[in-house]
This record gives sequence, structure tokens and C-alpha cells, in this order.
Amino acid sequence: EIDRIVHEATIARGCYPSPLNYYNFPKSVCTSVNEIICHGIPDSRELQEGDIVNLDVSCFKDGVHGDVNEMVFIGKPDADSLRLVHCTYECLYAAIKTVAPGNLYKHCGDAIEARASKSHCSVVRTYSGHGVGDKFHTAPTISHYANNKSPGIMQVGHVFTIEPMINLGTWQDVTWPDRWTSSTKDGKRSAQFEHSMVVTPNGVELLTDWADSVPYYQRQLAEWGIPLPTDGEVSS
Repeated sequence: EIDRIVHEATIARGCYPSPLNYYNFPKSVCTSVNEIICHGIPDSRELQEGDIVNLDVSCFKDGVHGDVNEMVFIGKPDADSLRLVHCTYECLYAAIKTVAPGNLYKHCGDAIEARASKSHCSVVRTYSGHGVGDKFHTAPTISHYANNKSPGIMQVGHVFTIEPMINLGTWQDVTWPDRWTSSTKDGKRSAQFEHSMVVTPNGVELLTDWADSVPYYQRQLAEWGIPLPTDGEVSS
């Protein structure tokens, strides 16, 4: 149902869903639930109270791709899920704060891991941020963990994603037989946030920001009267 909605909304806007048929990916959106780190293939499983789900939406329009994802709570979250999701959002913004002309791409991972450790979470190492534009995935590669070897210096006009995947348990992952779905090795929950951005003379411009810069999970928490965690917080 989510895949159908995303597909129809994408086509209605004169776009093509970038994931569809990309290296044989069979759907128009990635839906990663609970212990699924990324690249979850939408299926017939119904979402249940207490689930957390990542929706990764990518579109191709006028010769370029756009790429964004965020987390959604299915009903009120437990304490660990709240800690994980908010930590992951903060990790993304910790990395965004490092973006400016002349800075090194590898420092994004240092900022992410420093923030994740404050919430006793781990950083997935297998997947990375990437350049995006007329190609869906291209250089540069932005690793999300500390002391990484991602090459390159940020320059004005560079367009790329930062998309940290943060786990409650081990950082290690397992790929399912479908060759796409990635799960945490220990079965504990994972979360992810992603923005596409461009380096500007004064720093960075987010190309996929929310209209009011407020992510959906924070809207949900405000509606339920649940405060945000305050451990190690990084203001966006």
C-alpha cells in the first residue's frame, strides 16, 4: 500500500521513482521496519503498533535524482525506539554542521559517531552517503563512522547525501537472500535519516528539508505530548 501511494504520487508529479528497476529493485520506495537497516522491499506485512519504519523516497525529474528518507513511529514509541530515532536525527545534523568549502568528507563520520556514542548507539559501516545528480549514486562517498578513509575535499557546488544508519546494538549487518534487504546482525532496531544537500560559499543548503524544518517524528511526539530526549543533543 505504501509503495502504491509513493509510486502514484511520484508519477503524478511528473517524476520517475528512482529505485524502481534499479539493479532489479522491484518497488518504487524502500520501507525498512524495526531491525531492517535499509533497502527494505515493501511487502504484505501490516505495520503494527510500536513499529518504527524508515521511508526512503528517491525521484528522477528533469534529468536529476533527489534522495531523502526519514523515520515514522507507528503508535507511541518505547523508550529505546525514541532514543534511537532521535539520536539518528541528531547524528545527521551533527554531520551537516561539518559541511563547508574546504572541509574533508571523512570528518562527517567523526561527527556522527561522536553523537551516536552519547546515546550508546552504534554506526553502520557497510553503507554510506553518496554523490547524487544525473546519476543516482556517484562520487563522493561519505562514510558515517569515525576514522574512516573517505577521500575528498568539499567544494562549492558539490551535491551529495548524508544518511547515517544507527543501531541500538551491534553495528554489523546481514543481507537477506533477496540481495537488497539489510538487517542488524543481532536483531535489534535500526534507524536512518537522510538529506540531499549542496555545498555553498557560506556552508550548505539542504535540498530536501521539510517546509518548516520539522521532521515528522517530532510532529508525532508533539501531538502525543512526549518530550524529546536531551542526551547529547545537537541543535539543527
